[in-house]
Amino acid sequence: MPEGKSNQAFVEFERVQKSYDGETLVVKDLNLSIGRGEFLTMLGPSGSGKTTCLMMLAGFETATHGEIRLDGAEINDIPPHKRGIGMVFQNYALFPHMTVAENLAFPLEVRKIGKSEREEKIKRALDMVQMGDFGGRRPAQLSGGQQQRIALARALVFEPELVLMDEPLGALDKQLRETLQFEITRLAHDLGITVVYVTHDQTEALTMSDRVAVFDDGRIQQLASPDALYEQPQNSFVAQFIGENNTLLGKVVSLENGRCVVRLDASGEEIDAVPVNVNKVGDRTLVSIRPERVEFDPDWGERALTLDAEVLEFIYMGDVFRTRLKVAGRDDFIVKTRNRADQTRLKPGQKVKIGWLPEDCRALDP
Repeated sequence: MPEGKSNQAFVEFERVQKSYDGETLVVKDLNLSIGRGEFLTMLGPSGSGKTTCLMMLAGFETATHGEIRLDGAEINDIPPHKRGIGMVFQNYALFPHMTVAENLAFPLEVRKIGKSEREEKIKRALDMVQMGDFGGRRPAQLSGGQQQRIALARALVFEPELVLMDEPLGALDKQLRETLQFEITRLAHDLGITVVYVTHDQTEALTMSDRVAVFDDGRIQQLASPDALYEQPQNSFVAQFIGENNTLLGKVVSLENGRCVVRLDASGEEIDAVPVNVNKVGDRTLVSIRPERVEFDPDWGERALTLDAEVLEFIYMGDVFRTRLKVAGRDDFIVKTRNRADQTRLKPGQKVKIGWLPEDCRALDP
């Protein structure tokens, strides 16, 4: 929850389910509270249920079961145009026969706002997205990035308290996407609006959000701040889906005092880990280690775990070096190291020692 925001839920899903055929649930028993002024991202692969949740909140889909509330009032039976929610889609959804100003005027006319006030709001919204001089143009005369700014201005022009965004930057190139990520986040916080944002792009989710709900198979797998999701994944799906991740399979051979020892399947070596999704000795587990937490020839004394490895690939990526290694029977183990002047360039076939601290290694579900 961002600092200074109210703890009271502004958007609530209570035991919400959705089925299209009466049998298969695409959203399963969703309980979710979003605070006023919060930027919450629903992140997940295609078919995970995130877009369906957004469409139920917008009113374009009806929940099969459960309640959706906005500012304490149930909205299940309220049509989309009466919910007062701003929407931004990936395909811009601008009217091609209207000018930019006419596109922005439309939601104001629907709300019976007078001409002079309309003009004032349109000017303010266009200035917000740095498109003040484009009111007389038509969408076809604008680039993709400019069209998306206009779509954003149209969602904000009637000053909604809640804005929903469905993959709004998906069609844009990388540099423009990053610029608009920053601008959308800044606008949301400056205006104090609540944003529910849907994406399958994890970088977008991590850089823009106050909290992220990771969806898979119609359920929220984890709901947390971006840094907690990345540093403390609660299951193997989240660990694999968010960022790059190394995994090794094994069995728990001891479990006490918030630590466990895992015997690796491939090599028989034993490593220390934080037990997250294991309950008892004998449990199968997948241990997870982020590539940037691994070091070559670590000098941490007894605290470090070290394993033998063989270099398979050494890739220069500008700010980092990415080394692919063979470790404990796996040939897809990645180490990321910062590009420093004293960095030794490793060669394929070279034997090295790698290590990490036990607190950076998490024992998850197999």
